[in-house]
Amino acid sequence: MAFHKNFLAVSILAAATPQVWAEQNNNSVQTLETIQVIAHPLAQTAADFAVADQVIDQTKLSTGATTIGDALANELGVYSNQFGSGSSRPVIRGQDGPRVKVLQHASETADVSSLSPDHTVTVDPILAKQIEVIRGPSTLLYAAGTVGGLVNVTDQKIPNQMPEDGLEGSVGVRYNSGSDEKLASAGVTAGIGENFALRVEGSKRKANDYIAHAGYVVEEPHGDHSHFNKERRVDNTFAEGETINVGGSWIHDRGFVGASYSNRQDQYGLPGHSHGDEEHGHDEHEEAGAWIDLKSERYDVRTELYNPMAGFEKLRAHASFTDYKHAELEGAEALSYFKSEAYDARLELVHVPVLDWEGVIGLQLSQQKVKISGTGHEHEAEEEDHEHDLLMADNKTQKYSLFALEHKQMGDVHIELGVRADHQEIKIDSNQKNHSDTAFSGSAAVNWEFAPSYKLSMVGSHQQRLPIAQELYAQGKHHATQTIEHGNDQLDLEKSNNIELGLHYEGDKLDYHVHLYHNWFDNYIYAADTGEEDHGYREVNYRQDSAKFYGTEAEVSYHINDTYTVGLFGDYVRGKIEGENAPRIPAGRLGAKIESDFADGWSAVAEYYHVFNQDEFADYETETQGYNMVNVGLSYTNRIADKNSYRMYLKANNLLDDQVYSHTSFLSTIPQVGRNFSMGLEYRF
Repeated sequence: MAFHKNFLAVSILAAATPQVWAEQNNNSVQTLETIQVIAHPLAQTAADFAVADQVIDQTKLSTGATTIGDALANELGVYSNQFGSGSSRPVIRGQDGPRVKVLQHASETADVSSLSPDHTVTVDPILAKQIEVIRGPSTLLYAAGTVGGLVNVTDQKIPNQMPEDGLEGSVGVRYNSGSDEKLASAGVTAGIGENFALRVEGSKRKANDYIAHAGYVVEEPHGDHSHFNKERRVDNTFAEGETINVGGSWIHDRGFVGASYSNRQDQYGLPGHSHGDEEHGHDEHEEAGAWIDLKSERYDVRTELYNPMAGFEKLRAHASFTDYKHAELEGAEALSYFKSEAYDARLELVHVPVLDWEGVIGLQLSQQKVKISGTGHEHEAEEEDHEHDLLMADNKTQKYSLFALEHKQMGDVHIELGVRADHQEIKIDSNQKNHSDTAFSGSAAVNWEFAPSYKLSMVGSHQQRLPIAQELYAQGKHHATQTIEHGNDQLDLEKSNNIELGLHYEGDKLDYHVHLYHNWFDNYIYAADTGEEDHGYREVNYRQDSAKFYGTEAEVSYHINDTYTVGLFGDYVRGKIEGENAPRIPAGRLGAKIESDFADGWSAVAEYYHVFNQDEFADYETETQGYNMVNVGLSYTNRIADKNSYRMYLKANNLLDDQVYSHTSFLSTIPQVGRNFSMGLEYRF
């Protein structure tokens, strides 16, 4: 059956079946027994997972970064591959790109962020309800090959319940001194009649080039010699953007059906490409260096129905269409133009318990058409003149997936099993051969509560990842990363065997958890730097070799009393490809934190951590120096009436003004922001 017919069938089902997303409110990562992971179709507690998922709530997100990687960068085991202020993706346990799936409310983001680190992920953490890092067999509900974990950004744009007293919402404003960032966000849900809820929300951001650490020096080549100029700001790190979401849903006692429209627009600089000498903000980007002009429109339909048919407790369906495009420009001249049209649809059925096994089965269909032209904004490619400059030819990727997850409690032992099958077809508009292959993945987890408050966990999986179009077919220049990429249409399935062991303890005062993990890869797909250059562009070839990644994460906290909690945390990962160091692997990190909840609504947090030197680097990389990070925050919350409350906060980031360079970034020689302060106000009603 043709793909569009499959998609249409699921879309009609989605529109015709009322349902409710079973969202539970998470306000603390510490209260693991009560965490409900919204992406997960089973109403489970954290004890049902082989490893505790990390949940970042809206209160923390509202004071954090506006890009998804930076929003998660301080979470245990997670770093960011920041590419200036406008784009970042999470790096989890040394994995990034297509091995770290980012979901938008359990569905595909359908952008082109996996093609390059300068392409932003089109989800807005400021508007998110919460962000979840999911690990273990549960990941196979959504993707295969995400051995470190996947990220789900839960939004609120389609209501799943009627607002209390007919109206609820929030408004927030924020300022940051590091980039003169001004950010405003707002969202309101209104009940119309007894069964219809309307949601309108949006955010707007404007930031100039950010301030570097004191003593930041830029080299200016002059033929046979160079000048070294002291600079205050990092050139071409401006960013601005806005997001608008409008959604509505019909809600009744067995579920709901809802739809939404989203419009996102961004303009942000790409540092490392600018040729200007002066400070500038977005108003001067046409006279500046490289920058991106992005627009994305998305349509979503979601539905859920309780007790839809005999033998099943819940039906959930979701369909989306995304029209995405961005231009990569040098000043006013567009060098390349990316366009993507993508469909995604999934159907899930939660069955009644069978021999005490609870579980979910489902299917997912997706299609993405990617077109890259070389003539710039809103124009078609001039094939003969520009084909050699394009990253890859037009292509269409179709994927069909089946998945299942089952779990069962047997005394003190909890068992979880997950399986996934993916069939992928890629058609390329060139003389390269089309791709067609099928991957099978499975995972099992066991939790054993061997003593009161103690738990041992073990997760094992065999996962197979299908190559993406870029890895197969790239044959041209990528201006943002200044590379010439050569794909390989002979690539085979990437296979991995993975194991993780965990020890958990949760007492009245003391909590801790320790994890050890090891991933063995066959046919690991990576872009190998050849060491050769062509007019300033580095040559990279996509290859496959054996690889292994291993590491540890640990965290301990002690509740001194009802006011103070202190903790220690650390993580470490190593990566090897064919016995050599893997590229862009984060250095080890070790830190401490103290949190305090004062009386009368006051709370504070102080955090220190040290990131060590990264001297285990890959060929054609350089050593990245370590740094010390000190962050301090203070907030005050008060209630005006029964429903109305406000929160004021002040944060000091990088208080030591240390030199921060990120080894996980393609721009590891570009400093991150220096000492900066954030202040903000939120009002909820």
